[in-house]
Amino acid sequence: MRKLRIGMFSWESLYSVKVGGIAPHVSELSEVLASKGHEVHIFTRNRGLDPHSFINGVHYHRVDHDQSGGVVNQMDRMCDSMYWMFLEMVDKFGHFDILHGHDWHPVNVLCKLKAEKGLPFLLTYHSTEWGRNGNVHGDWWEAKTISHREWLGGYEAAEVIITSEVLKKEVQFLYLIPDNKISLVPNGIFLNKMHRDIDPGEIKKKYGIHSLAPVVLFIGRMSYQKGPDMLVKAIGKVLSHRWDVQFVFIGEGEMRAHCEYLAVSTGVKHAAHFLGYASDNVSRDWYNAADIVCVPSRNEPFGIVVLEAWDAGKSVVATDAVKLIENFKNGVTVYQNPDSIAWGINYVLDGLGKAGFGNEGRKLIEEVYNWDEIADSTLKVYGRLLKDKK
Repeated sequence: MRKLRIGMFSWESLYSVKVGGIAPHVSELSEVLASKGHEVHIFTRNRGLDPHSFINGVHYHRVDHDQSGGVVNQMDRMCDSMYWMFLEMVDKFGHFDILHGHDWHPVNVLCKLKAEKGLPFLLTYHSTEWGRNGNVHGDWWEAKTISHREWLGGYEAAEVIITSEVLKKEVQFLYLIPDNKISLVPNGIFLNKMHRDIDPGEIKKKYGIHSLAPVVLFIGRMSYQKGPDMLVKAIGKVLSHRWDVQFVFIGEGEMRAHCEYLAVSTGVKHAAHFLGYASDNVSRDWYNAADIVCVPSRNEPFGIVVLEAWDAGKSVVATDAVKLIENFKNGVTVYQNPDSIAWGINYVLDGLGKAGFGNEGRKLIEEVYNWDEIADSTLKVYGRLLKDKK
């Protein structure tokens, strides 16, 4: 394929504002595309950084915007800023071959560039508003607006990428996107991104945990979608099986206060450690110090935490919302309730098959979930978009 000039549009990246799983996806995919000879520009939000940077072979263009109001209003203003930044970069670098947006946040700017400049785009769905929140928000206007943007992005996009089969079914159920527009391209990870040689006991002692105590790790948004409350409710049943197990929760979100309340009210506060937001280094330490990574999700469009756990060589206990796991081969799948989650954790704690789960997962990273394969699949989608433009 000839050298392409690619514009990535995302509200987050590893080198601007980082929120969740879109950030590593956008930055790491862009780096591999650049290593294959393409020119990649990421248009993203700014927060106190230089507007333009060149990092790991990728151009970053960070836009400032009014950050008052709710997330929809903020994204409206972000899209306005991205529009003018993009036109400025066209004047500087020349015509862009591909515009690639991620989730609903940049849909307005992509649709505006299509309508006013005749530039088609493709959109990657990483999740949906329904999947993140279900009916929790009811008639909340922002949820309805976000869902409309998700529909609009899929409707206006020339091509759509979805990261998993389960998310594809969800998106098609919600937004009726035809099969001929959709390509399945999974998320990925660089091998050994999370793995490091550390002394688990030393990490545990820093947080007041006995160096020999088994640790179960939750890492992610403390939200209804991710199910941390179900894990807290499972703690008592795990402790009745093995008294010395400790649970570490990394992440912020609307359910953190409720989960801390549950830990107190159910008498397991002594075994539950809520660290809140943690730096990348602290997160890596815990991936390697923990014995089990638990993913108690109610809805999981992909499950990057599973890849990170496998990369660190850890056993994963995850609900059946997570579709990456082959049960009892590279992890344990449980039902979406505290009793089943506790059973899965106790199963692994007893050592039944524990040693090989992480190693089997690392094999999948090498064979399937690596960025080189994913970048090649993404380039095939770009090729279809370019063919359609002719």
